[in-house]
Amino acid sequence: MTINLEKGGRINLSKTHPTLVKVRMGLGWDTKKFDTGSDFDLDVSVFVLTAASKLLSDQHFIFYNNLQTPDGAVRHAGDNRTGDAQGDDETIYIDLSRMPPNATEISFVATIHDAEARRQNFGQVQNSYIRLYNDATNEVIAQYKLEEEFSSETSLQFGSVYRNETGEWLFKAVGAGYKRGLLDFVRAYGGNV
Repeated sequence: MTINLEKGGRINLSKTHPTLVKVRMGLGWDTKKFDTGSDFDLDVSVFVLTAASKLLSDQHFIFYNNLQTPDGAVRHAGDNRTGDAQGDDETIYIDLSRMPPNATEISFVATIHDAEARRQNFGQVQNSYIRLYNDATNEVIAQYKLEEEFSSETSLQFGSVYRNETGEWLFKAVGAGYKRGLLDFVRAYGGNV
């Protein structure tokens, strides 16, 4: 049974799915039908973070030019530049058994490529969601549909998978919008750019 989360909602994966090891995160969206003069290119990035909310290393910033962590624990399936795909537009694979012990959060962020130059924002995007799958069974465990209106934001933190103080893995629906680009997130998480 799929759990539908609201903003701020959580699910304890270790309790509800104790054998879960391989997770697939599917993110999707549609653009509203009007002309901004340029095509939309939304990019999903993943930040593997320590308890201090800092990147484990620059190689733990996963995006269209770095598709997996050095240990293979997190892998990006590749950039979808149109958002016209059926189903999920971009997919991230996570092997929880391979996560380093100092990794406490896996944060999922979507940004609009060249948003400022193209005069684009998430107010022009609709039907956005993040889905968490059991990759072994293809079962949708949880999903979060963003129903908020983001009128001027150029990036969104969709959600995060995180490890609590007792070592259990949880998923949280974040749904926070920002007026910042991808490099701003990298800097905020302590990356070298």
